[in-house]
Amino acid sequence: MMKPKSPKRRLLALCCAAAILAPVLTGCAAHDDGKIQIELVQYKPEAAIYFDMVEEAFNATHDSIHLTISSPNDATTILKTRFIREDYPDIIGIGGDINYSYFVDAGILADISDYPGLKDINQGYLDIEESLELVPTDGTYGVPYVANAAGILYNKDMFDAHGWKIPETWNELLTLCDEIKAQGILPFYFGFKDTWTCLAPWNAMAVALSPADTTKRVNRGETTFAVEYRTLSEKYLQLLPYGQNDPFAYGYNDACTAFARGESAMYTIGSYAAPQILSVNPDMNLDSFVMPACDDASGNVLNSGIDLLFAVTESCRNKEAAYEVLDFLLDDENLQQYIDAQTAIPCKEGDFTLPSILDGMRYYISEGLMLDYQDHYYPSEMAVDAQLQTYLIQKDTNAFLSKFDTDWLRYNRDIIRLVQDYEAAHAGK
Repeated sequence: MMKPKSPKRRLLALCCAAAILAPVLTGCAAHDDGKIQIELVQYKPEAAIYFDMVEEAFNATHDSIHLTISSPNDATTILKTRFIREDYPDIIGIGGDINYSYFVDAGILADISDYPGLKDINQGYLDIEESLELVPTDGTYGVPYVANAAGILYNKDMFDAHGWKIPETWNELLTLCDEIKAQGILPFYFGFKDTWTCLAPWNAMAVALSPADTTKRVNRGETTFAVEYRTLSEKYLQLLPYGQNDPFAYGYNDACTAFARGESAMYTIGSYAAPQILSVNPDMNLDSFVMPACDDASGNVLNSGIDLLFAVTESCRNKEAAYEVLDFLLDDENLQQYIDAQTAIPCKEGDFTLPSILDGMRYYISEGLMLDYQDHYYPSEMAVDAQLQTYLIQKDTNAFLSKFDTDWLRYNRDIIRLVQDYEAAHAGK
């Protein structure tokens, strides 16, 4: 028998302590037309135009349901605030990260195992979604919609002009960087002033250099980050000499702009950066390849995670109407529009056209050689992005790993206790 849902109070302890101070997004306005009201709040403001289209098109084709979609800035904080006040939208659109884990654990999301559309979702992404649960929980609580991929974006015209080959091992990557540097060209441009960008190379290397279940093994007391992350940490430092001087003086937008203008040959970032890069240089011939973090090419794997999933809240009064909204979102034509606009990877199986910038990753996507971002399992309070930035400045691997282990125990003590209780209750089963 699986663990029953946890009380909602646990959410307050784990992730909502500060959310009560955030501005509140009010619920959808009342209508007197007798229609079923469905409110969807999603966390990607950069996709607001797409969701405005979805709202308009849905309402124009459904006589008995009225859909309202909100795409606020800092939606996750707003949602946490609303959850504290027990003001729940019917559907939420969030990323497949630690917040989804908290919401499942808190019993806020409904079990949608009976939703027929799940049969069309790539099993790999359903597995990733399930792996996000803090402890195993019966049921399915979200519909993976789109994913993204992280590795290395590169200037294809520049590579073709110089005859540079795509590296397949770590040594080949470093050799390529030396070759590029010898040509007077910067191999990488980093935007480490924005701490979150420090996670991009980290995640892309971690999927090949550390077990996918590293955080769960640490929670079970089977290993430590000092053991699992040492090679990863040391290799990360080897990238720094191939970037610009003082990468901590430049942010994400600076790096996207510099790369788009040909100031570097490569950029260690995810596919999500493509719209920003192409907005600077629409004619850029942009492609990508998997981070070759391993010494053996057979160990390479694509860093891909759920960028957006939809979940129905437990308080939704009309699940059937919510399912109609999910059906509309998953319509092939609508999903293709999102893929095109946001350079995304569909989580639904089907004959979709992937953005050309993912050509170099297509093999890994089609073969399912993908693993989730390890930072999706990190609690936000731990501020791993800031810890990585400090590490890249100070370059003290032992100090970094020691702090990682210490902080993990500090910020995950409640989760660790849950895991221990679950393991004790299911010992020998």
